[in-house]
Amino acid sequence: MVKGARAAVFAALLIPVQGGAQDITLTSRDGALSVAGTLNGYDGEFFRMQTPFGPLTVDAEGVTCDGPACPEMTAPKAVIAITGSADMASRLLEPLVREFAKTHGWGYRAGTPMILTTAEGETLAEVSFTPATPEAARDALLTGGAQLAFSSLTEPDLGSQSVALDAMVPIVATDNPVPRIATTDLARVLSGEVSNWSEIGGPDMPLVLHGLQAESDLARALAARLGRDPVVAVRHGSAAELALAVARDPWALAVTGRSEAGAARVLPLTDSCGFPLSPGRLAVKAQDYPLTLPVFLLKPRHRLPLVARDFLAFLSTPAAQAVIARTGLTDRSVERLAVGADGTRLINAIKGAGEETTLADLQALVGAMEGADRLSLTFRFEEGTTTLDAASRDNLADLAQMLEAGLFKGQALTLAGFSDGEGSAATNRDLALGRAEAVLAALELLVPGLEVGQLPQVEGFGEALPMACDRVPAGRRLNRRVELWMRPAFQQPIRGDGEVP
Repeated sequence: MVKGARAAVFAALLIPVQGGAQDITLTSRDGALSVAGTLNGYDGEFFRMQTPFGPLTVDAEGVTCDGPACPEMTAPKAVIAITGSADMASRLLEPLVREFAKTHGWGYRAGTPMILTTAEGETLAEVSFTPATPEAARDALLTGGAQLAFSSLTEPDLGSQSVALDAMVPIVATDNPVPRIATTDLARVLSGEVSNWSEIGGPDMPLVLHGLQAESDLARALAARLGRDPVVAVRHGSAAELALAVARDPWALAVTGRSEAGAARVLPLTDSCGFPLSPGRLAVKAQDYPLTLPVFLLKPRHRLPLVARDFLAFLSTPAAQAVIARTGLTDRSVERLAVGADGTRLINAIKGAGEETTLADLQALVGAMEGADRLSLTFRFEEGTTTLDAASRDNLADLAQMLEAGLFKGQALTLAGFSDGEGSAATNRDLALGRAEAVLAALELLVPGLEVGQLPQVEGFGEALPMACDRVPAGRRLNRRVELWMRPAFQQPIRGDGEVP
């Protein structure tokens, strides 16, 4: 019979179906119950079908199958249909599928579709890609037309897995004389409020904003950050065409992925307080850079075929991350940097310190940073909630796996919470500590077997180390975060008064 919890679902739904003919009928082994529907997939373990009651997943061991669409009861060739952003897929999909086959000892044949084979040449899987707008990709996942979709945004009714990262950057021609642009000025340009370079500190020349088609994934992600669709004068069909057009026009400006800048010059970005915003590897991985562009694979919430599940698991391996790095995108492998080595952060801490941030506060912060490395696993929350955002949930899962694998032996971990500058310093220290404790609580649910000594400690530093300008909402969101610090277990942090706690 159907195993576990599926038995109850199956028993509730396997009732005689009246009406028109369907292409399969599944019947329980004792013949008492049956349901008819349209077969959406079979991976050798489970049937996935559409029924008058909605989608249904059924364990093949508990049923017999009748009808013209019934598969052979052996593991069939897997057909994995992927859709979504063409720009993302063109960079990532083929090299990742090829490396996936290599790590399993399978054969690989390029083409449309890509073919994975056994050593004897038998086809194991076909992997295809069809470009689609975000809306069409979402519909394909919900209706069974595709199993996975490349996207830079998550969807509430779909699952997601972080694959890689990029950074949205402003680009200009190499002979454009403007040295940098503030985020506030960039927002004005994108909103159509600026039509001449002189309005943002440049020469008296018309500013022409280029962009991708409004339905493209990058344009959609940019609109989500801006809060409205950018007012674009010239649109292009691909990121490559966009970068080439901007590189040829000294008075053009566009926003694109850093990995797609081509011959154009990336225009350095600052925030409205003058803080430099550099899309370095750790800043992008930690999403400290405000225009970080995540690359997700969206997936339906039903069970995927076995090969698709294996492919998603493969994406977290070092082999997959090395492939991603070679494409020019930022991989998700954990980066580390001495906390005190980033002079910009310390300068920002001093420049951005509010009136209530005392010298003792800064000394305590510097003492805690002494000898510690910051890891790129950083945690932020969905706006106005205590729920980790999608990228942070994946970071938490990565941290849990690393803890279970014993990768931090001899190291002491700290979840360091920070806040924005709204409110009193004392309140912000409490808020920051509460955020760190919320991350720890979520981590404990993922690794319930670990002893307390193996888990991170928590600290709250409030508004003492701003990443960006507190005057604007985007800057305040960046400042509300929980960082992961690591130091040798024998080395304890130094307090602001110079004493070891």
